[in-house]
Parts: sequence; C-alpha cells; structure tokens
Amino acid sequence: MKDFIGTGRRKEATARVRIRPGNGTIVVNGQPFEEYFPVVTTRLTALKPLHVTQSEGKFDVFVLADGGGKSGQAGALSHGLARALVEYDASYRAVLRQHGLLTRDPRMVERKKYGQKKARKRFQFSKR
Repeated sequence: MKDFIGTGRRKEATARVRIRPGNGTIVVNGQPFEEYFPVVTTRLTALKPLHVTQSEGKFDVFVLADGGGKSGQAGALSHGLARALVEYDASYRAVLRQHGLLTRDPRMVERKKYGQKKARKRFQFSKR
C-alpha cells in the first residue's frame, strides 16, 4: 500500500504527515492523537482538511511534528495533511484551496526592539 506524504509548516513548527487508506487511526510522534492534542480546538484545527474533504475515518495518519508549540504544530499538521490529501487525489485541491488549507500561514512572531519591553510594548514613560 502506497503512502502519501505532505510537509506542513506554521510559525516555528514543522509536521511531516504520511497518510494511507485505512480505518482512521491517527498517531502523532508515537502517541495517540487525543493524547498529544488534549485541547479540542487544536484537534479541530489539525483535522480540518479531513473534515472539509469528508474523508474522516478513511485514512490512517502518521505525523512527526517538531518545533514551536502545540498550536503551531496543529497548524502545521493541518497544512501537511492538506498537501498529502492533494497528492492522494488531485480533485481535493479545489475544496482545500477554497478553505485556505493549502496556503502556508506567513505570520511569524515580531522581533523585540531595543529600548522597549517587547516588540511593541514600551517601558513606562516618565516626564519628570
């Protein structure tokens, strides 16, 4: 059985996603999906490509995620999963594109500037 591979990125996170036709098993870094992503919203984000293409339970998904936090990894998983689904069936491209799941999210953390507390927050101003 052939595996279909997609690499996804979000913030500092990277996810290498392998899918194959199966019964819906999802493993992330050797752990069950629900255990790795305990927060419901991150789970929904990660599995949006399967939901949009109505293919929940049709694929076994194996993910190697690293870098960033759980939220970024969930976004990376979503991006990688969308790419893998397009590799599996090119007819999914239109619907995934429509939902913006094939576009890499370019937003990154703004750098801290010198003379300031954070990227935009400044130290308290004192006139006297």
